[in-house]
Amino acid sequence: MPFQILLIESCWMLGDQVCVLFYVLLCIIVCTSVVNMVLISADRYVAICDPLHYPTKITLQRVQICVLLCWIYCVFYSFWLLYDNLKQPGRYNSCYGECVVNTPLDVDLVLTFIVPISAIVILYLRVFVVAVSQARAMRSHITAVKLQTSVTVTVKKSELKAARTLGVVVAVFLTCFCPYYGVSLSGSDLVAGSYTRAFIVFLILCNSCVNPVIYAFFYPWFRKSVKLIVTLEILQPNSCGANVL
Repeated sequence: MPFQILLIESCWMLGDQVCVLFYVLLCIIVCTSVVNMVLISADRYVAICDPLHYPTKITLQRVQICVLLCWIYCVFYSFWLLYDNLKQPGRYNSCYGECVVNTPLDVDLVLTFIVPISAIVILYLRVFVVAVSQARAMRSHITAVKLQTSVTVTVKKSELKAARTLGVVVAVFLTCFCPYYGVSLSGSDLVAGSYTRAFIVFLILCNSCVNPVIYAFFYPWFRKSVKLIVTLEILQPNSCGANVL
C-alpha cells in the first residue's frame, strides 16, 4: 500500500525497474492467495466427501509439496505475465513519473479469476451437497445408538462449520475481485494514479489479508496459534506441546 500511495499522491520517483518489480511482487502475492484458496477448497472437499481416506491422501509431505508448487507456479506466472514490461521497463509510460504496466487481460482473466473461481465453486457446491446429505442422515438416525450418534454429530458439526467458512471466503473473494475485472472488461479507461483504480486494487489486496481474519474469526485454534506466535511463546522449548484445540 505505501507504493500505491506513491502512485496516487505524487510522481513515481523510484525508477522504471522498481515499478515493474513492484507489480511483479503484487502479482505473485495475489496469485498465491488465489491458488491457496483452491488448495484449501480441495482440502475441505477431501475432508468432507472422503473423510475415511483423508489421513492417507492429505499428508504433511503432500501439503508441503503443494504449497511449494503453488509458489513456484505463481512466481513463473507473474514473470511470464509481465515479461514485456521486464524486458523493457517503462515502455508503456506516457510521461516521466508514471508507473504503468501492461498485461494480457484475457489470459489474466482466465488464469487468475475464471479457472480458480470455477474450481472453488464446483468444489464448494459438492462439499455443501455432501454436508447437507450427511446432516439429513444424522437426523434420520438420531434414535440409533446414542454414544455413536453423539460422536458422529460432533464430527459432522465441525465439517459443516468448515463448509460455511469456505462459503464466506468464496463470497469475499468474489466481492474483492469482481470490481477489477468488471471495470476492465467494460472497457473503461482508468488512469494509473486515479483514486478509483487505487480503490479497486486495494480491494484485491484486501482479499489476501481478509482470509486469515475470516479463519481467525471462525476457528479458535487459529486464534490460539496466532497468539503463540505473536507473544513469542513459540520460541519456548515446550511450545510444541501447547494445546491449541
